[in-house]
Order: sequence, then structure tokens, then C-alpha cells
Amino acid sequence: MDGGISKATEFLVDKICSCFCLEVNHICSLDKNLEALENNLGILKARRDDVSGEVERVEDTGLLQRLKGVQVWLKAVETIEKQALEIKTQMACTSELQGLSLFCVVRSKKLVSRFRYGKEVFSMLGDVEELQKRDLTKDFNAVAVPPMRDVGEQRDLQQIIVGQETILESAWNHLMDEGTQIMGIYGMGGVGKTTLLDQINNKFCGANGFDKVIWVVVSKDKRNEKIQDEIAEKLGMSIGETWNRKTEEQKASKIKEIMKKKRFVLLLDDIWSKVELKDHVGVPLPTRENKCKIVFTTRLREVCVRMGVLDPIEVGCLDADKAWDLFKERVGENTLRSHRDIPELARKVAGKCHGLPLALNVIGETMSFQNTIQEWRHAIKTLTSSAAQFSGMDDMILPILKYSYDSLKKEHEKKCFLYCSLFPEDFNIRKDTLIEYWICEGFIQEKQGRENAFDEGHAILSTLVRACLLVEEESTYKVRMHDVMRELALWIESDLGKHKGRLVVKAGVGLREIPEVENWRSLRRLSLMNNEIAHVSESPDCPELTTLLLQENKLASISSEFFKRMPRLLVLDLSENSWFNGLPEKISELVALRYLNLSGSQIERLPIGLQESSKMLIYLNLESTRRLGSISGISKFSRLRRLGLWNSTVLIDVSLLKELQLLKDLEVVTIDIRSSLVAKQLSSFDRVVKCIQMLDIKDLEKESVEILTLPTMDKLRYLDIEKCGMTEIKTVGATSSWNKSPTTPSFLKLSTVSISKCNGLKDLTWLLFAPNLTILNVGHSVQLEYIISEEKAVTEKEAGTNIPFGNLEHFSFYNVPMLKSIYWSCLPFPCLRGIRVAGCSNLKKLPLGSNSVAKVEGFTIQCIERHWINGIEWEDEATKLRFQSSFI
Repeated sequence: MDGGISKATEFLVDKICSCFCLEVNHICSLDKNLEALENNLGILKARRDDVSGEVERVEDTGLLQRLKGVQVWLKAVETIEKQALEIKTQMACTSELQGLSLFCVVRSKKLVSRFRYGKEVFSMLGDVEELQKRDLTKDFNAVAVPPMRDVGEQRDLQQIIVGQETILESAWNHLMDEGTQIMGIYGMGGVGKTTLLDQINNKFCGANGFDKVIWVVVSKDKRNEKIQDEIAEKLGMSIGETWNRKTEEQKASKIKEIMKKKRFVLLLDDIWSKVELKDHVGVPLPTRENKCKIVFTTRLREVCVRMGVLDPIEVGCLDADKAWDLFKERVGENTLRSHRDIPELARKVAGKCHGLPLALNVIGETMSFQNTIQEWRHAIKTLTSSAAQFSGMDDMILPILKYSYDSLKKEHEKKCFLYCSLFPEDFNIRKDTLIEYWICEGFIQEKQGRENAFDEGHAILSTLVRACLLVEEESTYKVRMHDVMRELALWIESDLGKHKGRLVVKAGVGLREIPEVENWRSLRRLSLMNNEIAHVSESPDCPELTTLLLQENKLASISSEFFKRMPRLLVLDLSENSWFNGLPEKISELVALRYLNLSGSQIERLPIGLQESSKMLIYLNLESTRRLGSISGISKFSRLRRLGLWNSTVLIDVSLLKELQLLKDLEVVTIDIRSSLVAKQLSSFDRVVKCIQMLDIKDLEKESVEILTLPTMDKLRYLDIEKCGMTEIKTVGATSSWNKSPTTPSFLKLSTVSISKCNGLKDLTWLLFAPNLTILNVGHSVQLEYIISEEKAVTEKEAGTNIPFGNLEHFSFYNVPMLKSIYWSCLPFPCLRGIRVAGCSNLKKLPLGSNSVAKVEGFTIQCIERHWINGIEWEDEATKLRFQSSFI
């Protein structure tokens, strides 16, 4: 009975549908068309997989490629597959649409939706049937034809390129050398590395002999698969669903199969860490045989080393002339000619960019519309006082440079970098000074021991230099911060310009008084070094202040109330204020103080309250204080780790040595010895001896000290002996509480020795125990005959195997008339760069052989006495010929 009704209903529905228009048919046939779509789509996908597999197989040979017709068909199948999946998902969320009778449909509120879906399915079914009918024979056969030559894409060089001609030529010649397979280009952000790589790309695209030039931007958050996808696309491989389903290893295998058959150039821009090209990406490594090339740019020199490039090309800032040429091009002649004074002002603005191409381009473009001298003067003022506020700095220059800062992996490295902004523009910063600050600020933990802390500090400096955030000077013991990097650091310290009051830096700007500070209470660091401030009369409330730098001013007085409300101050530098003669007693309020530098001042005493309150003090520098007489009570600074007394008027007597012996945490001390009693008893103060880093011994009479005995000083770096009458210098090994037998004398860290006006000395054979000596100066010592006496050296059993002066860089002898020999035979001098001789008439032979100096280029022998030069007895003719050109 029910079956009959169902058949009758179905018959009725068919009759009604046949009477309706096409639109009604979409509603009635939705279920049937949907089923047909799924069936036909399954057949189409199977055919797509067959075609795609064959296409990839043929293309993987690297010799053939498909025509666009095949690619269009594959793309169309992929698109309609996604559309079908999408409509099926949508319909699944509306279950009422399926299995309804006509009468239900008529009454259903889903009528409109059913019509819309029915129409889409009907249309999609037609598209699928059309794709099924498509004859791919013609297009598919076109896969088996050689590909058109497509070496690479020319890069659009939109920026004006000025000043890179020389480095481009140098880089290109280096890259074209057969021995160069991989070339690294490094430099700070904004210096023009990408522009240089653009030019290299275009030269390769126009060069013969290369099959493919591939450009990939890696960026900071690089992923191997992203690099693989870009390389595959540039190689003409199909980047679709099939490719995306492959694993990293499968992709690497496919890339390798194609690239090993090509002579390629791979250009990787902006890499931040080592890219495993061979193992993880699939790029075959270049060799002399395959003649392929890889070039990459990075901001980090260490990345070059990790990529196997030991001699990378450094892109530096432009010199003044080239920087001006670039700036002129950006500004334009019309603007420069709009007023006769603008060119001079423009040069000053260009100078504020300090040769950084990014800054020259951005600021030059900004100024290209400024036609009045008032606008140019305002620009100079803004760039001088607060460059971050200049148009384009905070949105086009500083954010780009900030990537280098963000690349630092450790937070304390970032803090150390930011700290460098406290110094003036173009200031050469001593590395040891920076590290002392960092330790006292807490960036580096002091508990690990001073030597370990300094090692960590130097490691941080190396990291900052390799990241091009700092520049290492030629002297190697100083670094410098590029002025634009300094602006970056100041910008970051101010929370990207949002909290400018937390840091005030007015260093080296000619201030005569303390500047106005908007909010003393929020101030954390204040740098007023290198100014002309004479008097400090303020009484600021600074609960957050941790750093106060006032060195190298003209300070004469500081208000007694100035330090009253600085409870968190850690670092106070008042050094090199030659008129400053006294600290206020209220300095005792600085209960957190860890660093106090008074060197080069005229202070006469330390405030009594300072000894009582500064329990946290670990660094106290009193070097070159010319009026300070006594520091009695110094043992109250129980946590003191470094004490500087070198070249001061502080009397170093036995009672002071006893106090220093009580400082259990003391690690470094610099002192002068002018007392024969102290010289004789020094070795008995073992804790002090172990801490001595710099030592001056002066004015010891022969009658009181005929033989000067130097105990082993593990940390001694600098030794100056002047105006002493001793006839001999001897050394003794160290002893300890558990081992009373002296060890072998050793001065492993001693790097500089100066001996002058010591007229009783005959030789300096004890220097055999200073194997790392780098500078030796000997002068005005009329009886000195030998630097190293052969007779004494033989008796020095402990030093018998030592070859002296292996690290010596410079030595000079002046007014040593009896000097006969430096050493009795030729010595290797792998580090020697210069010799200076004057007033040494008896010195006939230098310890030089033809192979003594590694590089003659740059090596000099300085002497103005022509008769001495002519009288030199050379080891042999080869030695004479090698060093004749070294005299200046």
C-alpha cells in the first residue's frame, strides 16, 4: 500500500517538475546532481593525479617543461575540487535540504537555499564534464620539448646607487674567481647589502654560461620549507597541492634532482642563522667542477663563518664625499639651488647620517621638498638633539635597524648594547670601562669571579661587533657605536619614543649646567659626561636613578643635597674632573652604590660617611688623584673587588697593605711602590700580590734595595720601573698556606713593561718569565748590556725551554749606550710590527733572521741615526735584503 503511494508521489513530482521552468529543476534535481558531481569529480581527480605525476616525472629531469595549457587544466581541477568540498561542507550544516518531498519543499523556509545550492551544483557538474572531455594530447605532448631559456629575473633597482661602484667591482671579481664557490656579504642594517646583491643578480642574469639565477629572501623567521618553495617555483616546478603534501626531505630530494643538472647561482638575501642548504633544503654545494655560485647577505659576521665563509665582503658606510653625492641625488638640484645657503646646510644634514645609505636616502627624500633655510636649520637642530623625532626616522629607519637588536638572543646582551648609548656621538669606548659598568649594573654576575665576568663581557662585545651593532676600533681595546645605531638604542630605551623621560643623555654637547629634566622621579639613567658643567646645586628626587655619568666636566663643587634622594644609584662616575676637590658628606645616602670613579680628580679625602654606608661598593677608582694622602679605613669596604691607586699620591705603606690584606673579595688592585720597606716586604702580603694588575716602582735607591725581588703576580699586566738604583731584578715563585715551596716564577698576563733611568741594571733576563709580553720599552739605562743574558738564561732552569718574545708587537730601546745584545741568536717574532732604536751605539745586531717576521709589509724599524743603520751586522744576505725596506 505504502509502496504504491510512494510511486504515485514520485510520478506526480516528475510530472510537476517537467511543467516547471529550469529554476524549479535545480530544486528538484539537487540530490541527483550532487551524487553525479561526486562520481564525476572522483574520475576527474584520478585523471588529474595521472597527468600531474607524468608531468612531474618528465619535468624532474630538468630538461623538459610543460606548456601552459597543461598547467591551466591542472589548476582548474584543483579549483573545482576546492569549490565542491566547500559546497558539500555548507550543505552538511543544513540537513533539512536533503530527503524532502516536494510538498515539504514547497512549505519549507529553505526553498531559496535549496535553489541556490541546486544551481551551483548543476553549474559545477557542467564544468567537471567539460574538464573530463578536454583533450590534453596536444598540450601533454608539449611537455617533451626543451624549455625556453629563462635565466632569472632582473631586479628593479629603484634606489639611486651611489658609492657602491668599488665594492661591487671587488665583490664581482672575488665571486668570479674559480676558488670562490660561496660568498658572504655582511654589514649593519641599512648599509646597502641588498642593493649590492640586486646588482650582482642583474650581472648574472646578463652573463653567459649560467642556466638559472635564483633569488630568495630568507628574512629573520626563515623556514626551510619556505626556502624550498621559492626555489622550486623559480625552477619552474609545479607548486600545488601535491607539492605541499611532500615532506621537507621529499622536497629536498626533488630540488636536488633538478639543480644538480644545472649551473646555477643562488642568491639568499637577509639570512640570520646558518641555512642547511645541502641537507635540509636540497641545494647541491658549489664546487670547482659544477661551477655554481651561492651568494648571501647577513648582518651578522658570525653567520658568514657558520656558512663556511671565512673571508666575507664587508659593506661599510660611505665616506664623506660619496655620502654627499648620494644625499645630493636624493635632495635634487632644484632644492639645493633654491637658496644660496642651502648647500652648506645640506652638507651638515648629510653629515648627521654618518654615511649610512638608508639614512641618506630617507632623510634626503624628506628634505627634497624643503626650500627655505629655516627648514634646513630646523632639520639640523632636530637631528642633533633628538634624531628619532625627525620625519622618517621612527617609521622607516629605526624599525629596520631594530631587527639587528632583536636578533640578540639574550636579554642581558640587549641591555649591554643599550648602555652604549650613554656615551657621546663617535666616542671611542674602552672595553674594560664598559665591562666594569655592566658588572656593577648587574648585567653580568660578579659572583662567578672577576676573570670569568670579564671573559663574558668580552664575549658580549664580540657578539655586538659581529652583529654590526658596535664597531671595533683598530686598537682592539676600544669600540664605537655608529651614530644611527646610537639613535636606535636611545629610541628603544625610551620604549620606542613612548617614555622619553626615563633616559636623559646630553653627553658631549657643551652644557655648562645641569639641564632641565621634565620628571626626575621617573629618570633611570642620566649621562652628562664630556661637558663643561662646573657647579651642581640641584636637589632632585630620583627614586629610580641607577646611573649617573658626570666624568670629564669642569666640576668644582657639588651641592650637599644633590645625592640625598638617590637610593637606587649603582654607578657614579666623577672621573677626570681636574678641579673637583671634595665629595659632599651626603654621599653616604647612596646605600646601593657599587661603582665610584674619582680618578683624575683633586679630592683630598674620602668622606667618613662613605665608608660607613657604602657596604655594596665593589669598584673604587682613585687613580691619578694628585692630592689624596690617606685612605685609612679602606678595609671597611668589605665587598670591594677592584681598587685603583695607580699614579696617585696615596702613600702605600705596610699599614695600608695590612688593610688591603683584610679585603677577602679583593681581586684587582693597581698601586705605586716608592718605599724600599714595602718593596722588600711585598711578597709577604700574598692576597695583595695576587691582585696586583698595574704596578709602578719608582725612586728606590741602590743603598736600600740593591736587588729587587719580584714575587709571582698572576694578574700583573703593566709594570713600570723608573729611577731605581738596583743592580739586578730577580723573581720568585708564589707560595700558599698549604704549599710553602715556591712555584716557578710566572708573569703570564704581563703585556707591557717599561724600564727607564735604572742605571744599575746589567740585564733583564727575568723577562723570560713573561712569555706574553707585547710591548717592551727600555730607556736611559746607561749600564744595561743585555736584554736576555745568555749566561744567566742557561742557569734559569725553569725558563730554559722558553723562547722569549713570541707575542711581542713593539719594542724600543733609547739612550741605552752600553746595550750589546737583545738575544744571542735569531728569534721568531710572529707578532712583531715595529722596532725603535735610538742612542744604542753598541748594539750591532738585531735578533732577526730572514724568516723571523711573518709579514714584512707594515713592519717598520725606526731609527734616525744613519751611521747605526749602516753598521748593522745582519745574520745573512737574505735577512739584509728582506728588512732593508723596513727602515723609516
